[in-house]
Amino acid sequence: MMNLAQVPVAERRSRHEIEAVQASRLNALIELVDGRNRFYTEKFSRAGIQVAGLDLPEGLGRLPLTTKAELVADQDAAPPWGTALSEPLANYTRYNQTSSTTGHPLRWLDTTDSWQWMLECWKAVYRAARIGPADRIFFPFSFGPFLGFWTAFDAGVQLGAHCVPAGGMTSEMRLGLIDLLEPTVVCCTPTYAQRLVEVAGQLDGGRGTLADSSVKVLIVAGEPGGSIPATRQQIETGWGARVIDHHGLTEVGPISFECWENPGFVHLNECEYICEVLDPETGVRVPDGQQGELVVTNLGRLASPVIRYRTRDIVVRVEEPCPCGRTLSRLQGGILTRADDMICVRGVNIYPAAIEAIVRTVREVAEYRATVRSDSALRVMSIEVEASASDPAAVTKQVESKLRAALGLTVPVSAVEPGTLPRFEMKAKRFIVEKSENSR
Repeated sequence: MMNLAQVPVAERRSRHEIEAVQASRLNALIELVDGRNRFYTEKFSRAGIQVAGLDLPEGLGRLPLTTKAELVADQDAAPPWGTALSEPLANYTRYNQTSSTTGHPLRWLDTTDSWQWMLECWKAVYRAARIGPADRIFFPFSFGPFLGFWTAFDAGVQLGAHCVPAGGMTSEMRLGLIDLLEPTVVCCTPTYAQRLVEVAGQLDGGRGTLADSSVKVLIVAGEPGGSIPATRQQIETGWGARVIDHHGLTEVGPISFECWENPGFVHLNECEYICEVLDPETGVRVPDGQQGELVVTNLGRLASPVIRYRTRDIVVRVEEPCPCGRTLSRLQGGILTRADDMICVRGVNIYPAAIEAIVRTVREVAEYRATVRSDSALRVMSIEVEASASDPAAVTKQVESKLRAALGLTVPVSAVEPGTLPRFEMKAKRFIVEKSENSR
């Protein structure tokens, strides 16, 4: 492990200097896509935007927002790649697609240059986590078309770290490899970090715990759990290691990273992105310290850029300097939730991340699943839990009490047999919304 976080000068610039660099790169991006990227050329034209006369960055707010639905529709109309490309197709060397947890998968291409840009963004994640050439990084996930940690793996190799792929293995096999190879870092989802702790405790004659393993840092992504205090504490206790949260999107790239010195916040990589926080209903910028939707423009992925992209991530941004020395804006509590995840249950707006934050405070809950059903004109929610305690009924009562106190709702909680609920390697699906007969 690195002894000190190496903070580049670019991440310690004044806010004025950061914004000046962003303005220069934004102008170059807009000039490049105009006439070369058909999707944005036509989008600007429909909005009546004359790019040549646009005063940037002040005029950024005049550019139309971009949504995932638009990009999916574009690929449906011009399959399979769509028209949001700035280079001839022959120049593209990498293919990925979104995990499609919210519907239609989005296909995404990168040139060698745009891929390298994402690797540089991931190196910022490693620097903030104090990870360097002396580390061995373990990647316990299947290397499919989902972007996942592909960029993390390649960036780790370039960093000089020893990178170990562990796809196509059972959890037991991966734990054996951790014992054998002694990695110092694990990159995975929060859910899978918890799953490996669970499996370690179930092994016959096995170690029983990961708290004495060689792993010192877990970089987690793909879910909000890394910034949910109860989930984070479970992972750190189970591994005896530090959790570093990070988030990104396939179509955007690695946007944020947590630094070692200030847990519970993630820095926005404003060296490579322009990040706006807007009211999701009005599109007006919200003041720092208030919730809004994160809207992102990536400045270096020129071959397949997104401009003013609605991530649907709800965040609270703050600009006060960080103890680590970085002047990059931070998101308090990471990604709080997603705007399109909200569902109304008996008149109360509920987010999956809020349910996890409550349920995970009960340490005896090994796994859970929330199900929302329609009951006449109202939706109702129930929760199943696997309890790692001798008295499951006491666990269910404790979860019910915490849900009632936090939400003002009585939510039925039932205990199921151990091993009943599904386990996940990548993004977990613990919040199930069943469609009513009338909506089918």
